[in-house]
Amino acid sequence: MPLDSETPIDGHLITDAVSPEKDVDGLNTINEGRVAVGDMEGFLPCTPNGCMELIRRTGTPIAGSYAVVIGRSKIVGTPMSELLKWNDATVTVAHSKTKNLNLLIKKADILVVAVGRPEMVRGAWIKPGAVVIDCGINSIPDPTKKSGQRLVGDVKYDEALPVASHVTPVPGGVGPMTVAMLMQNTVQSAQRVARRLIEMEFRWCLKPLPLKLTEPVPSDIEIARAQEPKDVAVLAQEIGIIPSEVSLYGTKKAKVSLKLLERLQYEDDGKYVVVAGITPTPLGEGKSTTLVGLVQALTTQKRCNAIACLRQPSQGPTFGIKGGAAGGGYSQVIPMEDFNLHLTGDIHAVTAANNLLAAQLDARIFHEATQTDQALYERLVPAIKGSRKFAPIQQRRLKRLGIEKTDPYTLTPDEIRRFARLNIDPHNVVWTRVLDVNDRYLRKITIGLSPTEKNLTRDTSFAISVSSEIMAILALATSLEDMKQRLAKMVVAFDKTGAPVTADDLGVTGSMMVLLKDAIEPTLMQTLEGTPVLVHAGPFANIAHGCSSIVADSIGMKLVGKRGYVVTEAGFGSDIGMEKFFNIKCRASGKVPNAVVLVATVRALKMHGGGPIVTAGAPLRREYTTENLELLEKGLPNLLKHIDNGLKYGVPVVVAINAHGTDSEAEHELIRKAAKAAGAFDAIVSNHWAKGGEGAADLAQAVIDACAHPTSGFKLLYDIELPIEDKIIKIAKEMYGAGTIELNSKVRDAIRLYTEKGFGRLPICMAKTSMSLTGDASVKGAPKDFKLVINDVCLSAGAGFIVPMCGEISKMPGLPTRPSIFDIDLNTETGEIEGLF
Repeated sequence: MPLDSETPIDGHLITDAVSPEKDVDGLNTINEGRVAVGDMEGFLPCTPNGCMELIRRTGTPIAGSYAVVIGRSKIVGTPMSELLKWNDATVTVAHSKTKNLNLLIKKADILVVAVGRPEMVRGAWIKPGAVVIDCGINSIPDPTKKSGQRLVGDVKYDEALPVASHVTPVPGGVGPMTVAMLMQNTVQSAQRVARRLIEMEFRWCLKPLPLKLTEPVPSDIEIARAQEPKDVAVLAQEIGIIPSEVSLYGTKKAKVSLKLLERLQYEDDGKYVVVAGITPTPLGEGKSTTLVGLVQALTTQKRCNAIACLRQPSQGPTFGIKGGAAGGGYSQVIPMEDFNLHLTGDIHAVTAANNLLAAQLDARIFHEATQTDQALYERLVPAIKGSRKFAPIQQRRLKRLGIEKTDPYTLTPDEIRRFARLNIDPHNVVWTRVLDVNDRYLRKITIGLSPTEKNLTRDTSFAISVSSEIMAILALATSLEDMKQRLAKMVVAFDKTGAPVTADDLGVTGSMMVLLKDAIEPTLMQTLEGTPVLVHAGPFANIAHGCSSIVADSIGMKLVGKRGYVVTEAGFGSDIGMEKFFNIKCRASGKVPNAVVLVATVRALKMHGGGPIVTAGAPLRREYTTENLELLEKGLPNLLKHIDNGLKYGVPVVVAINAHGTDSEAEHELIRKAAKAAGAFDAIVSNHWAKGGEGAADLAQAVIDACAHPTSGFKLLYDIELPIEDKIIKIAKEMYGAGTIELNSKVRDAIRLYTEKGFGRLPICMAKTSMSLTGDASVKGAPKDFKLVINDVCLSAGAGFIVPMCGEISKMPGLPTRPSIFDIDLNTETGEIEGLF
C-alpha cells in the first residue's frame, strides 16, 4: 500500500489488519516492535532486510561501521536503522529537515537513502569507498523520453558512481532483493507450521494463571473472586479459535460457532476421557471438581493441550440444596457465579421451546374440538391476498399422509379431514411444560379451568427444564440439521387410534429451531488456572442421559489436536451416567473413548460399608471424620462393581481418590490396593481441591499412561437390534447386578406399542435413583441378584431412546425446608452475589 494510505487517523489500520503470525511483509506493529528491541525471531521487514543482504554481499563489515540512514518511514527508514544497530553499526537517522546533512553523509561508511525525494543526495557528499543503498524510485520530467518521464533514485548517480565502492541502481536495485526477502519470510512461515503439524510438536501458546494457594482452603466463592480471569477473546486465540468463530458475551464467556468443526474437519481428534463416579452420598463426591483439577494438571503440569467439557448447572439445585457444579476449592470454573446462574441462556431457550410446543399442543386440541373440518382447514391454510398455499412444514405433513397434492384448493373432503385433524387423545398426551426451578406443587396440575377453555380440562404436570427431551436433543445433536430432524420427530401425544403425534405434525419445528439456534453453540469459559472449558447442555443422569454435548466434545477434540485430551463428564455413577455415555452418546457420535476416570471418596465407601446416613446440611458423624478401616473395607464392593462396569467396555479405568482432610494414608492405601487388584489401570490419590492442578499431577500422568496403553478395543454393552425388554435386562444385570426385572402390564403394553410403531431399535435410557445400584435409594453397597422393578416407560423419539422408569422418579424436584435461597443475596453497593457457596 502507498505510504499515505496509513493516515494519522487510521494509525496502522492496514498493516495491522494482518495477523503477526502471517505477516510475511514484516510490517505489522508487533513484528516491527520486535525488531526495535532486537528480537529477530519474528518476520523482518522485507526491504530493510534486503538492504542488509546487499550490504553483506559487498564484503563491507557492518560491525563497527558508521551508518547513516536518511528517512524514517515504518517501511524502510526506521526498521533499517534498527537492523543496522543490532548488527553492531553506529547509526544516525537523518531526514529532509536534518541540518548539515552533507557533513553527516561525508562520514558514513554505509549510507541508506530512503527519503522519497529525487536526487536529494549529491555524489559529492559521499565518502570515498562508502556503500550506498538507494531505495528511492521517483518519477521526474524528461523531454527526451517518449513518456515524458524517467525514474531516478534519491541519490544523483552521475556524481556518486565514481566515488562510492557500491551503489544500488535505480530502478532494479533493492526491488528484486525485497521480493527475495518476501519469499524467504514465506518459507519461514511454512517451516513454522511444518514444525508444529508435521513433526507433531503442536502446543497451544497458552499462558496459565498462577494460583495463590492458602491454608486452610477458603470458600469456593472467595477463591474464585481472588483470581482475575483472562479475557475470553485471548483464551480463544490461545487455543486456536479464530475471531469469526466466537460470539463474546462480555469478557469472560463466549459462544463457539459450529463453523469451527467445518474448518478443522480434517484434523485428527485428541484423546477422549470420561469422568464418572461410584455411587455417591447426597453431598456428591467431587466428580466435577476432579474433572477440572485433572484438566488443570494436564495443561499446566504436563504441558498437554486439554479441554474440560462440563454440563451447565440447573438453577433448581443451585437454589435448592445441592449447589452448583463449577467444581470447588482450587479446581473450579470461573466466574463461578456466571457458570451457575443463567450463563448464556441455553436452559432458558430450552424452556421457551419446550413450552411453545406445549402451548401449541393444547391450543390444537382446543381448536379441533370447537371447529368443523372446513373451518379448521381454512384457518390452517388461510387465503392471503387471494392466494392460499401450504407452508413447507405442512407439505411435510401431507407427504407423511400420502397426499401428493400441493394446491390447497384441490384436496378432497376426506383429505381435508385427515390433514386438519390430529385427533389427539387428551388422555394420552405425554408432553409436559417445564421450568428451571424446584417446585413440588407443579408435579401434578389441572389445566383448562378458565371458562374460555369450554371445560376442556386435563391433568398434567411440570418437569424441571433440564429433564426436557429438548435438552437431551441439544446434548446429542451433531449439527443444526441433526437437531432439526430430532425436534421434528419428538412424540408429544398419541391420537385416538394409538398413532404417535409429533412436533412436526403440530407445525412447531421451525419455530423451536429459531429459539434454539444459539443454544446449540457451546460456551467457552476457563478454570482457575486459565485453561479452557466448554460448557454445554445439562441433562440429569437419573432421568436423562446425563452427559455434556456431542458438539462440545467434538469441538474440543479438534482443538486439542492428536496429542491433546478432552475430558468430559458423565453424571453420577458408572451404572447410569457412564453406561448412557457409552451406549447412547458414543453410539450417536461415533467417538471412541480412551479411558475412564472413576471418582471415589473414603466418605462414600464408608457409607456403603454400613456407616450412618449422610444428610446434606448436617454435620458428618464421627465414623466419617476418623480412620475406620473396617467400615471402609466393607464398602469396597461398591467401588469394585463400578470398576468392573468400566472394564466391560474394553476401556482402562483409572480410579481417582478425591482426598479429604479427614482421610488417613492407610485408608487411601486400602482403596488403592483393592482397586488395582480388581483390574483398575491405576488408583491415584488426588489433592486437586486443595492444590489445583499441582495436586492432580499424578492423576494426569496416570490418565496419559492409560490413554497410551493398548486395550482390547472399545465395545458397547448391547446390540441395538435386541428387543426392548432384552436391552433392559442386559443393563439391569450387567451394570446394576440385578437378577431379574419386573414389568407391569402397563409397561408391557407400552413396549409392545413402541415396537409396533418402529421404535424398537432405539437404545435404552434408564431412569433410576443415583443413590443406589438398585432402584431403591436406601440400599447401599453392591447387592446382587435383586429384582429391578420397572413401573413405567416413556418414549423420547427425538432424542432417540426409550426411558424405563425404575421406582419412583420425579422429574420435578422440590425445595427442602432450608434451601440455599436463604443464603443467596445481592450486595447492592458492590453488585456482588453473596452466599453462593
